[in-house]
This record gives sequence, C-alpha cells and structure tokens, in this order.
Amino acid sequence: MFVKSLPNMLTISNLFLGIVAIILAFQGDQYVEYAAITVIVGMLMDGLDGRVARMLNVQSEFGKELDSLSDVITFGVAPAFIMYVVALQDLHLFGIIVTAIFPICGALRLARFNVQAGVPGYFVGLPITAAGGVLATLALYHQVFNVAMLAAGMLLLAFLMVSTIKYPNFKKVGIPKSAYWITPIIVAIVVVVAIKYPQQFPKIVFLPLAIYALYGIKKNVDLLVKKLRKKKENEEESLPFE
Repeated sequence: MFVKSLPNMLTISNLFLGIVAIILAFQGDQYVEYAAITVIVGMLMDGLDGRVARMLNVQSEFGKELDSLSDVITFGVAPAFIMYVVALQDLHLFGIIVTAIFPICGALRLARFNVQAGVPGYFVGLPITAAGGVLATLALYHQVFNVAMLAAGMLLLAFLMVSTIKYPNFKKVGIPKSAYWITPIIVAIVVVVAIKYPQQFPKIVFLPLAIYALYGIKKNVDLLVKKLRKKKENEEESLPFE
C-alpha cells in the first residue's frame, strides 16, 4: 500500500513546498532566497513523482489530477507571489493584474495538457514547472533589473506557457530501476547546497532554466525563417522565364 502511494506522497510534498514558498515570500526580503529554493526543490519532487509512478506501474487519473493541482500552486501561485513581494507591489493595480495573469496562464497550460494529445518527445507550450522555476529565480535579480523588465519577463513566461511553441520533454527519459536508490541522495545534496549557499544557488539554477525557456523561442524563429525562405524560393521558381 505504501509503495503504491509513494508517487502521490511525492506530489503532496511538492504541494507542501509550494505553500511553504508562499509563506516564506511574505516573511520579508531576507527569506526570498529560501522561497525560491523551496520552489526549486519542488521541481525535483515534480520530476520524481511521474517517474516513480511509471517505475512502479501505478499511474492513475487521480495522480494526474493531483499533480496538476499541485503544480498550479507550487509553480504558478508561489513564484507569482515571490515576484509580487520583491517588485510588482510597487506597480499597484497593474502589479496585481500581472501577478494574477501568470498562474492563470499556468492553469490554462495544465488544463490543455490534460485534455489534448501531445507531440511525442515534446511539450506544447513552456511547462509550468520550468516557467515557475525561471520566475522564482528571476525575482532574485530584482536589484539588477528594473520593475518594468521584470514585469515584461513575467508576461513573456505566461505567454510561452499558453503558446504552441514546442519544448523538449525530458520527463519521460527512463531511469534504470537499479539507479533509483541514488535519487534521495541527489535530493539531499541539492537541499544541503541550497541551505549552505542560499543566495548563490537559486541564481545559478536560473541560467539553465532561462536557456530552456529561450530555446523554444529560438527554435521556432529558426523554423519561421526556414519556412519564409522556402516560400520565397518556391515563388522564384514559379516565375516565368524570360
């Protein structure tokens, strides 16, 4: 019974971390780094629950819905509140609207994921997990970027979630059963490093997450350029010879 419940327990731990992140965000600027770290650890839990469910062959619709509801809190609401506390509250009503748009787009992204057939090997739209990780760690740069840039970045992430841009899907990459024993060790190492270096750790995590988010944009721009070039070549070929 415990083994079958393990994936759902990981999902609930993800939800718990999201709630903790929200609480930490409202404790003051000195806790913002820890709020971002909590979201990052939540990303690890989110990456594990599906893999463990597939390994144990205990996937269920209940687990799928629970995962989506947890993701809305941990990677939608929590990162939005973190950004609101450190920057957007200075924008008053506009800041409230931008803060609300992010988790709303995240919820739309998850609802579409649950009802539409995906593209094998890809996510359609930026996954809320990645978007939330980018936003939570981007908030730590509030002294580097001005409020307008942070709000624009938040709206861009929201748009990418509901877009049709394709992103590589690493969630279903298989892990040998013999290697699962190392998973708790990896999680423990991440937590220890995060606690020991609370200011540097989440800022470093921001870089690969931001690259992943920008990858989809670059890939689709390249595809658009390729299509326009091919269209131009076809038009030139269709011109009558003089």
